[in-house]
Amino acid sequence: MSFSTIQTVQTDRAPAPVGPYSQGIVAQGELIFVSGQIPLDPVTGAIVSPEDVVGQTRQVMSNLQAVLEAAGVGFAQVVKTTVFLANLEDFALMNGVYGEYFDNDRAPARACVEVARLPKDVKVEIDCIAVRV
Repeated sequence: MSFSTIQTVQTDRAPAPVGPYSQGIVAQGELIFVSGQIPLDPVTGAIVSPEDVVGQTRQVMSNLQAVLEAAGVGFAQVVKTTVFLANLEDFALMNGVYGEYFDNDRAPARACVEVARLPKDVKVEIDCIAVRV
């Protein structure tokens, strides 16, 4: 694969990267890889709902949606997600919000793991892979 078949995705509707990574990558014109999103407000850079996993998950999903749309796709094209939780006891609350974005008949494959710590001590981070069809 040459670099000409790899494009970066950048939108001001999602938080800017804080390191050497892209918000997303489009490979071969069909695969979209969205970097893990945390609940940062894209305008202020502030953590949204610091103590509330529901509010944080809504912001994470909003950030994912912004990057997906900048790549020309939406949640209907997502085939895989990875959810990182600071506390697995928050799974049901996160899952309730997450389920608002995906049709049960066509939900993507998913992994969900509890981690020792997330950037900025947030409660949830989600990344995804989509396929342009």
